[in-house]
Amino acid sequence: MPYDPNEQWREYHVTPRYLAGSTFTGDPALQPLLDAGWKLNHDEMGNAYINAPDQTVRLGYLPEGDNDALWKITAYSDPFAMPRWLVTFQDSTPTEIVQDFTTTLAAAYVEGPDSYLYYGNSELAALDVATPLAAAGWSHRYGATDVSFESPDGLAKVHLRRNRLDHAAEMTGHQERWLMLAGPPSNQWYATASSFTPKGLVAAMNTALTDPAPVIRYGDDLRRLPPQATATPVRPPVPTPLDVRRAHAANARSTVAPSPVGARPFIPAPCPPSAPQVPHPGQSR
Repeated sequence: MPYDPNEQWREYHVTPRYLAGSTFTGDPALQPLLDAGWKLNHDEMGNAYINAPDQTVRLGYLPEGDNDALWKITAYSDPFAMPRWLVTFQDSTPTEIVQDFTTTLAAAYVEGPDSYLYYGNSELAALDVATPLAAAGWSHRYGATDVSFESPDGLAKVHLRRNRLDHAAEMTGHQERWLMLAGPPSNQWYATASSFTPKGLVAAMNTALTDPAPVIRYGDDLRRLPPQATATPVRPPVPTPLDVRRAHAANARSTVAPSPVGARPFIPAPCPPSAPQVPHPGQSR
């Protein structure tokens, strides 16, 4: 859909959501954790950090980070040890997908360590974790070193690495157990999850990726959408009968000025007859 600069604030429904791009604000994805009582801190560069109450999970929102991984989430079984798992989202990831993940993470934290810290996924659990992909009609392919899933339009893929990975390399972002890619080749974003990421959290990432519900973007955002995305203007809500009656009543009050009680109508006074003109000398009638 062509961009119209005169409608930059008009709302549009964008589908599929994995082509919608970021909203360029982290607030919606941070809010589920803040609502759960997690603590927010900032550094002098403007990066934001949210810590679980017991310091076992940490989220970084890093617009001034060292690379294009805008979101980094880590969990620790020992506060002085290397993280147990790492999840990342690149800076072009649709914010709603990150928000769905943090919502699931907040709920898992309430359930306890078995939900948010342990029971990482394995190849045997891959079919369970990939259930949302199969339910959305994604195809799959088994390779020598990975299992790949692909969306019907071919614009989103999820790879599960089957080979042995080095934990330290995973925690520094050089390797990943799960890799998600979405968008045309010239405009792709990625997300990753390491080997010990609890399978419920990986399943939440896959569910968010395949959610068919549209997301809201504005006219000014349409310039950044790939041509394969669909943008439909959001129609204003249909007024109810009560809305119509209220509108009629408001219009009646604004166009008809009430007359004061007992006021008499205004009648203009008659004009006095004009005096006859007296001709001046030398002037004929």
